[in-house]
Amino acid sequence: MHFELMSDSWPGPAVFAALALLVVAVSFRIALALVKRVLRTRVMAQTLLECAEDPARLLLSLLALQAVWQAAPESLYLIGAVRHLTLVLLIAAITWLIARIIAAAGQIVVLMHPVDVADNLYARGIHTQTRVLARTLMLFALVFGIACALITFPSVRQIGTGLLASAGLAGLVIGFAAKPLLGNLLAGLQIALTQPIRLDDVVIVEGESGRIEEITSAYVVVALWDERRMIMPLQWFIEHPFQNWTRKSAQILGSVFLWVDFGFPVEPLRHELARLCEGNPNWDGRVCGIQVTETSERAVQLRVLVSSGSASRNWDLRCFVRERLIDFVARDYPAYFPKFRTDTPMTARQRDNAVVS
Repeated sequence: MHFELMSDSWPGPAVFAALALLVVAVSFRIALALVKRVLRTRVMAQTLLECAEDPARLLLSLLALQAVWQAAPESLYLIGAVRHLTLVLLIAAITWLIARIIAAAGQIVVLMHPVDVADNLYARGIHTQTRVLARTLMLFALVFGIACALITFPSVRQIGTGLLASAGLAGLVIGFAAKPLLGNLLAGLQIALTQPIRLDDVVIVEGESGRIEEITSAYVVVALWDERRMIMPLQWFIEHPFQNWTRKSAQILGSVFLWVDFGFPVEPLRHELARLCEGNPNWDGRVCGIQVTETSERAVQLRVLVSSGSASRNWDLRCFVRERLIDFVARDYPAYFPKFRTDTPMTARQRDNAVVS
């Protein structure tokens, strides 16, 4: 049913469209202010509201415009194209709204599980699952929205129907071309569910030590110790072996190796190590010991084991212990550093002199 005041020219529908947008803007602003006041003490609800605010405003405005265009007379110039354009924008707004709601849900889950605690293993696992699943769902929403928008175009719909009907070599080519994308997508889901890696895990990848800084829907960012970033495809972590130092817990053992002479007394060094660990905040109180692990023709190898609550703390503790133990040996037992012993053959005259004497 058409509005009686609308004519076959654009000024009438344009006026109605402007009034509809004005009503939607005012009503949305008033409703938003009331809802924010009611939810001002609820952080989770406010997060959802902030994420959905812009797409919801756009969606309501487009719905109002589409209602005006549907009420306009069919004889209005280009009204069909305008309705189609508004429909496509509506689909885009709905897709945007769904993606923002998914992102808000992910943010809420992250807020509910903070990682700034002593034992953050469970929280890091939840963060990893949430980020990977949220990005995967947003990708699905984007693909679904694009598909819905393309269906509204008759020519594209016919092309899609023809491709599905023929589904021969073209399907194989498309599937082969999409293999890396689909492989990373499935690998992301597998990582989110099984969690071989999590955010902030300490890993050894391709001989490099680093920390899992970011997990996207296509790749993983590993922050190396020297502030470089290694970008690895998601699928690599499914198909290749790697070391995860914090798989079960963030706690970690670290070793320091010292070489000393055979006559070095180990017990004083143990007391010095205990004193150093007790005074260092990076030591978690679990392991602090020294063992003789190897000997050679020149020296004895001492392995110092110390424990910390995280890999970064353990690195600092190991450097501290190594430096102070070397200072201790140099100060109190300087004669027991490894020595290189040689036995020079005696000449005939030296041998004769030694016999005479």
